[in-house]
Amino acid sequence: MNELALEAVTSPVPSVIQKMLSDSGIAWTLVDGQPLTAADASRTIQAVLLEDEIGALMVLFPQSQLLDLGRLAELTGRKLAAVSEERLASMLGKHRLAVLPGLPILTSSPCLYDERLLLEPTLLISSGEPGGWLELGVDDFRKMLTKASSNAFGEPLANVRPNLDRPADDGKEITRAVQNFTARRIQQRLESTIEIPPLAATAQKIIKLRVDPNATIDDITGVVETDPALAAQVVSWAASPYYASPGKIRSVEDAIVRVLGFDLVINLALGLALGKTMSLPKDHPRHATPHWHQSIYVAAVIEGLTRAMPRASRPEAGLTYLAGLLHNFGYLLLAHLFPPHFQLICRHLEVNPHLQHDFVEQHLLGVTREQMGAWLMRYWEMPEELSTALRFQHDPGYTGEHAAYANLVCLAIRLLRSRGIGSGDQHIPDALFEHLELSRDKAEAVVSKVLEAEALLRELAHQFD
Repeated sequence: MNELALEAVTSPVPSVIQKMLSDSGIAWTLVDGQPLTAADASRTIQAVLLEDEIGALMVLFPQSQLLDLGRLAELTGRKLAAVSEERLASMLGKHRLAVLPGLPILTSSPCLYDERLLLEPTLLISSGEPGGWLELGVDDFRKMLTKASSNAFGEPLANVRPNLDRPADDGKEITRAVQNFTARRIQQRLESTIEIPPLAATAQKIIKLRVDPNATIDDITGVVETDPALAAQVVSWAASPYYASPGKIRSVEDAIVRVLGFDLVINLALGLALGKTMSLPKDHPRHATPHWHQSIYVAAVIEGLTRAMPRASRPEAGLTYLAGLLHNFGYLLLAHLFPPHFQLICRHLEVNPHLQHDFVEQHLLGVTREQMGAWLMRYWEMPEELSTALRFQHDPGYTGEHAAYANLVCLAIRLLRSRGIGSGDQHIPDALFEHLELSRDKAEAVVSKVLEAEALLRELAHQFD
């Protein structure tokens, strides 16, 4: 498991928490300074508040485990899901807390805890503030469990092994995942073959132009203009205040020549065309950044990072932009291939906020969105650089062929997470900056500049929606 990217405590322990612990005779120590590490995961308590028509239930389990809602349903006979964002915010607001602590005495709800927590001599519980942790002995923790129930319901992360470094196995694992669901007949039968929609004619034409060294502005203009919706989007994109173009944009040719340029238009048009191939899923995890908004932010940051690299070592700028635009395309394929089960994935992501999505997807499907997205790029015969970027986007140490594309996506994603856009590991090793020949300060400056135009980027993202 990756380092738990938890920031140092930024404020004292809330008074309500101090009083509750004091009234219960529980001794505790404030953990301050260094971030928690992977070694702390088995003694760090993850708390989630679930509900169904019966009522609410607080569930406590170690961060070294994944909460499986199916297993919980078998144990409790209840179909539980995470409480709404509004209800949780209201409950925490009453106590002036920002994070749900793993303290059963905080709520009047019943509590269920994983019995393996009691195997640890000391435990870490959130203080109620981001990055704040309290250490207490297991005997003190027991004092809060007099009315709680226990069982073993978490899935150890050691049993969940996402395929991070064997891209040659992706096709086989995707097929196996589909066949497994077919065999189990969960909700409805799926075909045992992988049914991928064919590329739209417009996308096929654009791909041919991308690899044609003699392609001209007239060629791409002609292709875009044959698709009225795409033409309108390209013109609208160029006319956006984000590009601050002088004068009115009257045509696709205007958009290309005066504002966007051949390279950006051909990759933007390809991204728009591919985006129409699969529709956005109606369901999504709560708190998630909308799909195309996230993609536009990442693409914009990558565009700036690419320009900031030394000219001699820059990868192809248009292709890095496209990698950002399509970096999460596996998410769309996930919803397309497993429609009856996508809701299950969303609910598990909500109740496992301490984990990155690949653990949840590996546990439920046996394959991750990164594998699926990379496989789809190869299936559609897209440039190998794109497949590599999607496949290794969460590996900051990747140094294989076309590493710059994967490294740029990884860096952009983590820089944005540090600014509150997206969730997951925010740690950026120095080696990643060294691979890209970028300084940390220069990279942070790129993100700041992009986010200054966040409202304008959201407007552009709506065109994909």
